[in-house]
Amino acid sequence: MSHSVDEQIELIQRGSAELINEKELRRKLDKGKPLRVKAGFDPTSADLHLGHTVLMHKLRHFQDLGHQVLFLIGDFTARIGDPSGRSETRPTLELDQIASNAETYQDQAFRILDRERTEVMWNSAWMDRMSASDLVRLAGEYTVARMLERDDFEKRYKAHQPISVHEFLYPLVQGYDSVEMKADVELGGTDQKFNLLVGRELQRGRGEEPQVVLTMPLLEGTDGVQKMSKSLGNAIGIADAPAEIYGKLMSISDELMLRYYELLSSAGPGDVADIREHRIHPMEAKKNLAAELTRRYHGEEAAGAAAEEFARRFQKGGLPDEVPELAWDGDETAVGICTLLKVSELVKSMSEARRLVAQGGVRVEGKRIENADFEVPAQGSPLIQVGKRRVVRVLFERAS
Repeated sequence: MSHSVDEQIELIQRGSAELINEKELRRKLDKGKPLRVKAGFDPTSADLHLGHTVLMHKLRHFQDLGHQVLFLIGDFTARIGDPSGRSETRPTLELDQIASNAETYQDQAFRILDRERTEVMWNSAWMDRMSASDLVRLAGEYTVARMLERDDFEKRYKAHQPISVHEFLYPLVQGYDSVEMKADVELGGTDQKFNLLVGRELQRGRGEEPQVVLTMPLLEGTDGVQKMSKSLGNAIGIADAPAEIYGKLMSISDELMLRYYELLSSAGPGDVADIREHRIHPMEAKKNLAAELTRRYHGEEAAGAAAEEFARRFQKGGLPDEVPELAWDGDETAVGICTLLKVSELVKSMSEARRLVAQGGVRVEGKRIENADFEVPAQGSPLIQVGKRRVVRVLFERAS
């Protein structure tokens, strides 16, 4: 391979959370043969966002180094439901929904991955032919006590929340996938660590060289605080319109921009260092990031149009050309900021409004509001902003 072991280790560890362990990975790389690098994706939803692509981007790093990616579609494990990070049992999915979602996953994956170095596999290929006796034997390789060491299982058990028996099968099946796939390396989010380690143990128990485990951080959403999630309103969807992707990326903080560069961008470590050390202006860096990710999912022309639209709409003090208006005809002397945010539909709920205020994301006439109980005087036509892109002008009409 054209890259030294040290160069490969540096790229592989870039942006990662934990490597178990570097010594074993070096030994595998020293053999000079392409590694079989596994990552599994359960098609539980067709609504993908940038948080889902963190693993895919790291897989591309392995491909750029000459390794083979094993892209596992967990059509069997999707029927169980991954309990990682869950406080309750996941609902089961119908087979036709799983198949439909899987098509979406593949379509999005190959916007990042190299098809020539990607082998798509389905774990139903071996799990559907496993007999009941085989499954019982597999279950016999792990104890309930070990399963309850999982943080999420332990919390649910202590809180007297239900844990279905079939949920214990999930880590075992994911681990057995590694046996069938002869994986040298497996990637997963930090919440997947337990499952990834099960794969190592099942391989070792069969006399095979255990896989190296590489965990990746869970990507924060546009609020910079919580994990990216559609339900939290902080996600950037892959299927979002180009202008939405570009605009949302332009609205993130400079600190979060660096995080996105490390986990999502194709920029090299030197480029990221230049941004961190302010050798590249943050605004210019953010434009480059927004253009790269918009281009990745919608193409060059769409990315260029999104950049032009953003510049046109936000060139005047960061405000769009046309600001929506909300006519308020109540007789209050003041109105709570959270109420205004909810009624104007800048947020979906009062809880989201309170969270955004607490995070410093709300301004009235350019002044940051830090108290969710703040009341806006019912006079004039104050401008309310959420981040840099959501705005409304409230027109107070006092009753005579």
